[in-house]
Amino acid sequence: MPASAPVADDRLREEVRLLGGLLGEVIRDEGGQDLYDRIEAVRQASVAYHRDPQSHGASKLEALLKDLSLDQAVGLAHGFAVFSLLANVAEDRAGKRRAQTQTAEGARPDTLEGALARLKAAGQTQEDARALLSDALISPVLTAHPSEVRRKSVLDRIASVSDLLDACDRDDLSCAPEVMTRGLRRQTTILWATRLVRMSGLVVQDEIDTVVSFLERIFLRVAPAQLAEWRTALDAPDLAPFIRIGAWVGGDRDGNPNVDGQTLSAAMATAARAVLRFYLDEVHALGAELSLSGTLATVTPALKALSKASDDDSPHRTDEPYRRALTEIYARLAATHLHLTGMAAPRPARFEAPVYDGPEAFRAELAILQDSLVASHGQVFADDSLSRLITAVDIFGFHMATLDLRQNSDVHERVVADLFKVAGVEADYASLDEEARIAVLSAELASGRLLFSPYATYAEETLKERAILQAAARALAAYGPQAIRTHIVSKTDAASDLLEVYLLLKEVGIYRPSDPGACPIQAAPLFETIDDLRAAKPTLERLLAEPSARAVAAARGVQEVMIGYSDSNKDGSYLTSTWELHEASRALLDVTHAAGLKLQLFHGRGGAVGRGGGSSFAGVISQPTGTVAGRIRITEQGEVIANKYGEPDVARRNLDALTAGVLIASLAPPPDDALTARHGKTASALSQASMNAYRALVYEHPGFVDYFRAATPIAELAELKIGSRPASRTASTAIEDLRAIPWVFSWSQSRVMLPGWFGFGSAVAGADMGELQAMGREWPFFRTLLQNMEMIMAKSDMTIARRYARLVPDANLAATIYGEIRAEWDRTRDAILTITSQSDLLGGQPELDRLIRLRMPYVEPLNHVQIELIRRRRAGDDDPRVREGILLAVNGIAAGLRNSG
Repeated sequence: MPASAPVADDRLREEVRLLGGLLGEVIRDEGGQDLYDRIEAVRQASVAYHRDPQSHGASKLEALLKDLSLDQAVGLAHGFAVFSLLANVAEDRAGKRRAQTQTAEGARPDTLEGALARLKAAGQTQEDARALLSDALISPVLTAHPSEVRRKSVLDRIASVSDLLDACDRDDLSCAPEVMTRGLRRQTTILWATRLVRMSGLVVQDEIDTVVSFLERIFLRVAPAQLAEWRTALDAPDLAPFIRIGAWVGGDRDGNPNVDGQTLSAAMATAARAVLRFYLDEVHALGAELSLSGTLATVTPALKALSKASDDDSPHRTDEPYRRALTEIYARLAATHLHLTGMAAPRPARFEAPVYDGPEAFRAELAILQDSLVASHGQVFADDSLSRLITAVDIFGFHMATLDLRQNSDVHERVVADLFKVAGVEADYASLDEEARIAVLSAELASGRLLFSPYATYAEETLKERAILQAAARALAAYGPQAIRTHIVSKTDAASDLLEVYLLLKEVGIYRPSDPGACPIQAAPLFETIDDLRAAKPTLERLLAEPSARAVAAARGVQEVMIGYSDSNKDGSYLTSTWELHEASRALLDVTHAAGLKLQLFHGRGGAVGRGGGSSFAGVISQPTGTVAGRIRITEQGEVIANKYGEPDVARRNLDALTAGVLIASLAPPPDDALTARHGKTASALSQASMNAYRALVYEHPGFVDYFRAATPIAELAELKIGSRPASRTASTAIEDLRAIPWVFSWSQSRVMLPGWFGFGSAVAGADMGELQAMGREWPFFRTLLQNMEMIMAKSDMTIARRYARLVPDANLAATIYGEIRAEWDRTRDAILTITSQSDLLGGQPELDRLIRLRMPYVEPLNHVQIELIRRRRAGDDDPRVREGILLAVNGIAAGLRNSG
């Protein structure tokens, strides 16, 4: 550990004390002395208990929290929830300082410098890195998966607090101590008086606006700056953009009846409006800056022509060619804004001008200006605001983020069956076996005729799906081929599931039988259950044997495949999911290589370990050899988006970590193939044993569903307005039909974290510990798995979990199932400690251990409040303040745990 770590810890504690002290003052002034005294007493008791669990802190804490009035409970929940949010600010800033210190000391391979050093040590050159990144795709994909409980208003206040502290780090002259304290006090007061929970449900447009706000506030500025620095480090000024931001909001309709053609169009227009307004502001600023006179500065013939063609007739700019050109560019951009968004530009142009037919035309005119400046005045203009604007256009175009489409295969099957039946092609498509389905789909994909008739009657679902794909076709025409690249098929278990997508794309003119390779959208399977992952190889082989799918993949050179962490975990345990994903990735690579294609894996991860969470860098470099090869897409969702991309420096660090991980995994990977050959049989056996233990509890124990729904806040989470789609795919209460996000989120709230570890202890019982220890030392796949389990178990608390278990009406059932969970937790903890040769969890990750220990005393009181209020609500207390208190506690616990969804 670097010597600077204790100093960094001291700074973190100072900032936590500063923010906590200011919050205390606000609570006293705004909430009253009684509330302040109660919160402070609870805080001190909780801290004392966590410092010494053998003390009387636990009984004192329980006494303080017993018999709270409703107002006291709600006030307590609100106070600790706000404190968790402020503590997150201090923790993020501490992480930024550690990263800067460790980079300076050469200790971080997840940075630009560290990655290049790792490559050099492995015998790779800068030319190798340039070659890889020139054809790379690294894409964080922002989704609307609901585990972000914080309102945007709250996120904005947190950003303001962070900005004030950052200003002092920069030695801002305006940041005198009293000025900073006054500013922080003001923001803390606003935060305290801001509702932390939503009063009404989200609609899809709310989710669109939230995602676009991150794109606009963070990515538009961070991604071009990151690319510029990597270009400089690699001496590659023309290196193509390798970071491409993706989004699902507005295109993901799997299980969300609220997404339709209008929401897809709204998503595209909202993003376009943001990016075009950014361009308009930048062009306007350049117009103010580039006042060079043609009589004093030499210009290129191309710029002279562009200036002459401008309709700018101001006599003040007659001899200012750059300003004349920029006035014309601004007018064209304003016209494009109106054309693509239906709204006039906020700052009107001086005259009308033709619309740009695409971002390439806009970029070409900007490049004329830059070429002239560099040719006439040298490299001082090679890396400036104009060059950064050009880079932004390269990355974001007019669409800002590439929108994915996603739908469940069952929907496609019904829609295709409806089209076939009405057209007289096949009366009962659903009854056909797989080969018969492929035969009829292939025949139609080779035919130029359309199945849809405007004079026929179709199911509402058929018309809705057609309207969505028509909106996609219009978006491609308006924004270009980067606007939508992929149609993901959930619940893929057969090649026909993908061919159905191409048939539906053909119906709206996106797929053309005469030129299938020109189809701009590729159908990508999502393998998400254990059975689907095991069958992924033959499914993809059969798909690529079909001329239609093969032509699309061959034209692109890549077949994308999405693999799902969440549902495979819910299906079979964390260990089993992780191993099956590893093996499916290796098998899929064999298929694409045999077909002469590259594999592009899209990792459907969440924030919690039970949904693939953990370090993105560690996750990337632990992938099987050859499965990255410069291309990776990863979902970023829920609270993870704000945690990883809510602040520019943090976002930059995460983009660099992804890039570094891709470089190392592609050019200097660990010997995963050899380690898999050596330890794969053991890993497979452990996986099956883990799955058996997990399913015996979750799917085979007759009382488990009742226990889960009583011993976690799953019912109350349904009232938390954090998403636009229901928690379950159907009205069923079965675990199979519950979405993975509320499944994981509920276990996080109750501090069990069951999806992140259950089954491992039973799996390794009786195993060769010597081999497991070697696997932990040598095999990044297994080491990352262990580290993630350690982290999530360190955030669990079986004592608190027992209190949630008391919410179960059947005491015998509660004792039985809690006892099984606790016994497995003990087995898993003991196994991890033996394998890692540690005396405590996170013994090898001291920084993370300290951070978790720092925040847990402030999470535990929220659990106690939540339990008591859930008890009251389930007993029939329908006071709105009970619901408010529960949801405040949910908010605070999620903020404290950080990766709960």
